[in-house]
Amino acid sequence: MKTTVLPSARADILKQIGYFIDLGLDPVADRFLAAVRMAIDHVSNTPHAGSPRPMKNRRLLGLRTWSIGGFDEIKLYYLVTDDELVIVRVLHGCRDIKGILEV
Repeated sequence: MKTTVLPSARADILKQIGYFIDLGLDPVADRFLAAVRMAIDHVSNTPHAGSPRPMKNRRLLGLRTWSIGGFDEIKLYYLVTDDELVIVRVLHGCRDIKGILEV
């Protein structure tokens, strides 16, 4: 299955890495990036494992979530089609998830 990481998700990942680096937590930033890669690999291999999330935005019908290992408050938000997995966002649970996704 083809996996696509949208620019919005890439920006989320880079922002989180930058946050850790700004705090002087470079090893945590490295661990986070590795954990994101592992999570993406996991959902690419088992795309329906993530929890479905009800959405009003019709473009996001079928949106699923998967926690980043070791960073359980940060989740992948992704869509699955017959031949593609699309990583839409990577967001911390303290953020306004509905407000961000329902735009």
